[in-house]
Order: sequence, then structure tokens, then C-alpha cells
Amino acid sequence: MVDVLGRVTGELTALGYRPRRFLVVDAAAATGWAATAIGFVGGVASRCSGGRGRPVGGPAGRSSVRRMSGPSREADSTGDARRDRWRSHRAARRAEFVEAAMRALAEHGPDVGMDHIAAEAGVTKPVLYRHFADKADLFVALGQRGTEILFDRLIPAMNNEEAPVPRIRKSLDAFFSTVEEHPHLYRVLVRRSFAKTAVEQDIVAEDKELIANALSALLGDYLRALDMDSGGAEPWAHGIVGMVQNVSEWWLERRTMNRDAVVEYLTQIIWSAIDGFTRANGIVLDPNKPLEVNKVVKLSEVRRDDAG
Repeated sequence: MVDVLGRVTGELTALGYRPRRFLVVDAAAATGWAATAIGFVGGVASRCSGGRGRPVGGPAGRSSVRRMSGPSREADSTGDARRDRWRSHRAARRAEFVEAAMRALAEHGPDVGMDHIAAEAGVTKPVLYRHFADKADLFVALGQRGTEILFDRLIPAMNNEEAPVPRIRKSLDAFFSTVEEHPHLYRVLVRRSFAKTAVEQDIVAEDKELIANALSALLGDYLRALDMDSGGAEPWAHGIVGMVQNVSEWWLERRTMNRDAVVEYLTQIIWSAIDGFTRANGIVLDPNKPLEVNKVVKLSEVRRDDAG
């Protein structure tokens, strides 16, 4: 991947390519643009390889997307107060151990071991394994915690009743701030390897699918509100999500620019695409003026075994 980016970067720089609205494009920015282009194509291709497209959108004014999560280890109420209290206690302890794992991961990096986590939690490894079936189970729990942190920031930003460009910028910053604050967690989830053990479940792919579906529904609602063809909302959404993830991985490893800079580059790329598309259809939007209609995304949590 690095070799491909290097070749594309060299070609962009040699050609003197400079995107609109930017005065200076150095090698770092050109590499970022290469990652952006590859990520966009990859995001669309990944969606297309997953099967035929589905209709996007939902009721006017609100796009509804279901949150898919792993099956809960704690069943619903059994009607036995004593048993329910015990299960509640186990759930609380499990959550404490996840937070300990987050701290250990932040300190020791992607190569963190179960010994580190047990020490951070102040327990022995056998105690950890009473609450987690295996390393993969703890990996999934960490992924779910990371998803919670991300969505607590991302969804309010996506639903903010602001002008288009500030709304895009805040949504991107919500994502990149999470990556910046939890870099080792992001690396572990992307690599699907935890405590020197490969993990089958792909948390990042699941979150990408969810975010892309939410964005697809949101774009579809806006396009219909503007009396435009909404058929492209789904490939657009998956392309944007693939682009953002690809750039985030590049940025996390290279750090050739700060978070504000990478967020601003992506904001202008996304807005330029929207602006060009709407203008081609005879509609001019003010990037710094709220739209007359406000569409929002609503995520509802459902367990995988209930999703049907």
C-alpha cells in the first residue's frame, strides 16, 4: 500500500497537481490526496462486491439505521431478583475490565498482553477469563467500547443543524479526534489481532457498514428534498467512508500534518464533490448557510441475533 501511495504521490507532485481552493500542495498533502483517491475507490468497490444495492433513506426528515452489535453475554431479566443482581454485578465487572484493557492498551500499545491487562485491573488472569471466554471475546468488547466512544461524538456531529461545510467538518473531526485519542485501539481493531492472537470478527468493517448506511440514508433524504436523483447516495456514502478510513490509517502512521489540516483537506474534498454535483443539476448551495430542511440520522441499538 505504501509503495502504491508513493508512486501515485510522485506522479501527482511531478504533474504539479494542486486541488482547488488550496494555495500550496507539498509532498505530504499530495500523499494524503493519493490515499484519499485510493480510499474512495476502495470504499465503493468494497460495497459493490458485497452484493446488490439496496434502497436508501427512510421516512422524510429522519433516516433510520439499525445498530448491529454482537450478541450479549447477559440475558434479559429472568424474573429471579437474586440471579438478576448477580448478572448485573458481572456486567459491571466486565465493563471495569474493558476500561482496564483500554488503559493497558494505551500504555503498552498494540502488543499489549493479558498479563498487562490483569495487572492494570488488579486481578489475576484467571479472574479475567471468568468474565471473558477468550482473547477474542475481550477484543470484541474493546471494539464495542470503541464504537460507543466514536458514535457518541459522530452522530451528534452528523445531526448538527448547521451549514453544510461546518457540519461536514465537525463530523470528520469527531472521527479523527477519536482516532487521535485512541490510536492503539484503532490499530488493534484494524489489524484484527489482539494479545498476539488473530481475531475473526471485523469490528472496523461492521462500523464502516453502519456509518456508510447512515450516511447513505442521510444523503438520499437530502437529494430527494432537493428534487434530485438519490440513486447515487449509496455509492457516494460508501466511497466517502472508505476514503476517510484510508486517510485515517495513512495519517495515523505518517503524521505529516496535524488533525486540523487533514480534517480541512477532507472537508473541502467532500464539499467540492457535493457542490459540483448540485451545480450540475442547477442548484447552488451556500456552504456556510444552513439548509431550509434538516435531515438527521437515528441509530437504534439492536442485537445481532434480533436483527433478522
